[in-house]
Amino acid sequence: MSQSNTQRTLAIWKNVCHERDLVRNSGVVVWLDGAQVALFYLPDAEAQTLYAIDNHDPESGANVIGRGLVGNIKGELVVAAPIYKQHYRLQDGQCLETPHQRLRVWPARLKGGVVEVQVSC
Repeated sequence: MSQSNTQRTLAIWKNVCHERDLVRNSGVVVWLDGAQVALFYLPDAEAQTLYAIDNHDPESGANVIGRGLVGNIKGELVVAAPIYKQHYRLQDGQCLETPHQRLRVWPARLKGGVVEVQVSC
């Protein structure tokens, strides 16, 4: 008889800032377990209103994604990296110009005026 060894990952929500710290239709950066995470607050978006994406731009090597401009390309919400202008989808971090590049994303939500980001433990 063989037993499979399955490992369970626990996901928890961490408070990272308050809703009043967010800037409408723009990004702010928070620390999350030693990483810089860019939060984009899009209250007028049809589906999701809060996105958490890696602040590190792999092309330039700078932590600048949170300063990028938010836009829409063919129905996809994107952020344009400030230095070399690559477009990353907010939903999944995929770079539209360079298919092998992707930024890390985290689930994010507003709960009682607090911004929470989900992390795995």
